Amino acid sequence: MARMHSKKHGKSGSKRPVTKVSPEWVGYSSHDVEEQVSKLHKEGLNATAIGQKLRDIYGVPSVRNITSKRISKIIVDSGGKIEYPDELLALIKRAMSVRRHLASNTSDKHNSVKLTHIEAKINRLVKYYRKTGKLPSDWTYDPAKAALLVK
Repeated sequence: MARMHSKKHGKSGSKRPVTKVSPEWVGYSSHDVEEQVSKLHKEGLNATAIGQKLRDIYGVPSVRNITSKRISKIIVDSGGKIEYPDELLALIKRAMSVRRHLASNTSDKHNSVKLTHIEAKINRLVKYYRKTGKLPSDWTYDPAKAALLVK
């Protein structure tokens, strides 16, 4: 499947576990994993970083297979709050990085086009998250305000 705004067919990246059940070699119970997720969230990690840390350090292949809940659901159930979705913040950070680059390299046409692609992706996500209720219905993407949001 081709990626949007790209001619490449990238295949690299982390792969999800094939089975939907927890492997026998995982030595953690559902309760242990939920405690670890809430502890890592209190340390200031977002849901994506928590999942990576549990996978790489603790050997938990999939939190959802063990607990039957997503990491964000565990965070909310334990009393934490998620202001903005992780993927939206990551895209906003990338857009801010490209904007900083374009401020000093004004003739870089390739990255100015890529900035429009990133911002189109942000706007599609904002539309989805407003529809699902994860963002307020009047929230809009503004690069100046978004820079303050990411910092």
